[in-house]
Amino acid sequence: MKDQNFLDRVMEFEQSLESIQKQFSGLKEVVAHMMEENHSLQLENHHLRQRLDDILLKEKEAEEHARKQKGTPMDIGEGYDNLARLYQEGFHVCNVHFGGTRKGEDCLFCLSFLNKQHV
Repeated sequence: MKDQNFLDRVMEFEQSLESIQKQFSGLKEVVAHMMEENHSLQLENHHLRQRLDDILLKEKEAEEHARKQKGTPMDIGEGYDNLARLYQEGFHVCNVHFGGTRKGEDCLFCLSFLNKQHV
């Protein structure tokens, strides 16, 4: 009787092992499929990022080209900032003494010119 019980338990264990092996094989297939899908998604993501970078670069170039052709107020603002910086560094920016050093004194011509440009 004991031998029959032991044999039954061994057979049950064998069936359990076969069931676990089938589950493991199924799991391996799922993992392999997921890895393939992950790889294809990574490639697609890479290609999409390249296309996005190309599109953004083209848009930026088009905006710069349009801005250069229009002469936007941004260009004037940059010029004003440069003149104001030169004035703060001690140089004349007025048409009377342009480029000369101010020697620490304010110049009414320069200030008038900068105020006109700013308005």
